[in-house]
Amino acid sequence: MRIIGIDPGLARVGYGIIEVQNEKKILLDCGVIETAKDKKEEDRLFEIFKDLNELINHWNPNVAAVEKFFFYRSSTTISVVQARGVIMMVLASKKINVSEYAPAQIKLTIAGSGKASKRDVLDAVMNDLELKKPPKPDDSADALAIALTKLNEEGFN
Repeated sequence: MRIIGIDPGLARVGYGIIEVQNEKKILLDCGVIETAKDKKEEDRLFEIFKDLNELINHWNPNVAAVEKFFFYRSSTTISVVQARGVIMMVLASKKINVSEYAPAQIKLTIAGSGKASKRDVLDAVMNDLELKKPPKPDDSADALAIALTKLNEEGFN
């Protein structure tokens, strides 16, 4: 099984790709899709569309896990929702089954508490994937936590 975890955003979309081989979780790739703040919003959304398509074409994940949008009252709310819509559209166009998880559910599954700190989640991701160094930037570590939530749900503890 190969999974892509996605942490939606407009400025940065975190992604993490994990494969399970013989009950072992192997990190294949992680990083961010970044869009320039000086570009028009529609151009930034199109960049997410293109780059995510390239990632999926390269790695061919079987399933996807995406963080559910957690409502914030800020000026970026609509932009993040639009970016998430582009992400969901790309996944649907590739016929990839998507599971969605709220932030508290991810923290609970990965770190054992729905109120876990970012550091607790990062430590759990590093432990689960047997990483010596933390994935950078934080958005990619978050995406890995999202992917691991799906894998744990599937019984790959």
